Amino acid sequence: MTCSLMKPLLSCLLLLSVFSKTGAQTTNEVYLFAYFKNNGQDGLHLASSQDGYSWTSMFNDKSILRPTVSKDKLMRDPCIVRGGDGRFHMVWTVSWNDRSIGYASSDDLLNWSEQQDIPVMAHEDSAKNCWAPEIYYNASSKEYMIYWATTIKGRFPATDTLGDNNHRIYYVLTKDFKNFSKAKLLYDQNFNVIDATIQKIDNRYVMFLKDETIRPVQKNLRIATSKHLTKGYSKPSAPITGNYWAEGPTVLKLGEEWVVYFDKYRDHKYGAVASKDLKNWTDISDKIKIPAGVRHGTIFTVTKAEFEKLTAGKIASK
Repeated sequence: MTCSLMKPLLSCLLLLSVFSKTGAQTTNEVYLFAYFKNNGQDGLHLASSQDGYSWTSMFNDKSILRPTVSKDKLMRDPCIVRGGDGRFHMVWTVSWNDRSIGYASSDDLLNWSEQQDIPVMAHEDSAKNCWAPEIYYNASSKEYMIYWATTIKGRFPATDTLGDNNHRIYYVLTKDFKNFSKAKLLYDQNFNVIDATIQKIDNRYVMFLKDETIRPVQKNLRIATSKHLTKGYSKPSAPITGNYWAEGPTVLKLGEEWVVYFDKYRDHKYGAVASKDLKNWTDISDKIKIPAGVRHGTIFTVTKAEFEKLTAGKIASK
């Protein structure tokens, strides 16, 4: 884009400002998508994007970290966030049936700490699983909230027969990933819920979640909100996804729109919906390009310098 020398400098600068807000990405960031393939047995995969719409798998779609913990040694539903210490912190589903989650951290996404198996629900003898954990870093308290879905046999009898499982969302708090609070209930609105992910938007916390009810069938994504991170989330909104089974939401702000990416897992492809106000949603699945075989995970950002170092590096031989 060029500006005519005959135009006033102020008009030129204004035009440049408008372009930077509505055109291609101009920040010093690259988007990364952490995901798993198949059953998660080979570990962590990464894809990258400059614009949030077109994604390319990295390292020839090879795993950059293989799972080592739990009896099943899976690495499903990876969630990576940057912590207050500047490191990347990751949690994941280690098994279909264990009462624990996996954790590791890294400075560069290639060399990882020793993997930990965190027994977040070991105290619940009737807990069936720990699925799709995520991390939220609370900068004001310098705490990490880890949250996930668990079914506890007999805990919510009113909805026991309405799904294959009867999940609710639970959480723990930690400052060092060594000491953890006792697990507490985070979200219960009398239905089977999994795959929660939380964003702070303006002065409220917005939880994107999956209604896992199967009788009558739902299998869609909805929204709940709260003024507080660890309590008080509302009843769910109407579905924001369409007439298909959706799960594994991950959220990104692109320009003026919030984009929710999700796994259309019965159709073996990815979808996305977008909204400026979190109330009116438009399906933009035809605008995104996701590598084949991607199962759900999370999107986060790195600097361009970090991205260049990452692409120049080699996968650790662990």
